[in-house]
Amino acid sequence: MKLHIATSQEIREGKITDIYFERTSRALEKAGITDVKVRMEFHSYGLPKGYEWGVFAGLEEALYLLEGRNVDVYAMDEGTLFREIEPVLVIEGNYLEFGILETALLGVLRHASSIATKAARIKSLAMDKQVIFFGLRSVHPAIAPMVDRSAYIGGMDGVSGAFSERELGVKPSGTMPHALMLAVGDNVEAWKIFDAGVESDVPRIILVDTFEDERTEALKAARLLGKKLYGIRLDTPSSRRGNFKKIIQEVRWTLNLHGFTDVKIIVSGGLDEAQVVELRDYVDGFGVGTSVAFPESVDFSADIVEKFVDGKWIPITKRGKWPGFKQVYRCGTEDHIVPWGKEMECEPLLKKYMEKGKLTRSLPTPSEIRERVLSQLKKISVPAQQER
Repeated sequence: MKLHIATSQEIREGKITDIYFERTSRALEKAGITDVKVRMEFHSYGLPKGYEWGVFAGLEEALYLLEGRNVDVYAMDEGTLFREIEPVLVIEGNYLEFGILETALLGVLRHASSIATKAARIKSLAMDKQVIFFGLRSVHPAIAPMVDRSAYIGGMDGVSGAFSERELGVKPSGTMPHALMLAVGDNVEAWKIFDAGVESDVPRIILVDTFEDERTEALKAARLLGKKLYGIRLDTPSSRRGNFKKIIQEVRWTLNLHGFTDVKIIVSGGLDEAQVVELRDYVDGFGVGTSVAFPESVDFSADIVEKFVDGKWIPITKRGKWPGFKQVYRCGTEDHIVPWGKEMECEPLLKKYMEKGKLTRSLPTPSEIRERVLSQLKKISVPAQQER
């Protein structure tokens, strides 16, 4: 038995690829066509329905895959908001040097950007309310660090993954599982055990929907822990939920009535954009999982857009795509795609990140990328999607 995963080295060597890339390389080599210098552009020509932008993520891993190969790489900074058709990354070099990595590169960029984009949308819709990512149980554990990272840089205030403290440099966030109460057999005793056994700097957030009515358990928790209680969490399953907003309002009223006005209410359990908008005025925070871990796909594609022929670059691409090496300028909230070399008095988004397989600029920390995303979100609006 084993975990069915590839190693980093196997991915870097191009072994995780679609078979037609292997066959293409062999065919070109057999024909003696071994010097094919091109510029390949990565872009999204179709964002999910209702999306006006995506969050570019996965750049660090893409550069890791390309490191040591004789290529130049231009890219937007990780965490940049991009729009349809805009190039987010361009590779320049001999096609045989990097073509075998197209599958892996697209997978890295698509998966990370899809998660980061969804995280950014939900964080924006939650406004000033805290949002923690609880989605690791939705994904294969081998990619948990990538998933937590993508959710975090997309704007999540925290992640639940214990391993991610090492990866992200942020302390993991979490409350308690129903398993604690079920193992003890009594909710109050379970809360006492938790309070006595967990480090004092961990916020006391009590899960209040295991055995009894949410209002009853919330009041019991508040009376038990008093000032030590940071908040309560409602994770009521949809089969028992009824009107979740009314349950939340009832719990808030009851806590306030008994003087526990500082106790915060955190909600989780199958939440997506529509629920965040519906509940944000009544809660203090959200735990969001599957909707971010399995988001709508930000579909990237990769296309050759220029070929080096007889000493000069020739624009060329397949039908339906824009040929030529391009730059994207951001002028306020508007973007302009222009031929490479044409200058505008605005911010150029594509920068040189790699020359002949070596990094040409330092990479930001996950927290720095997250701050970049949040600063851009302040300038835009996000219409909430309805339930899928």
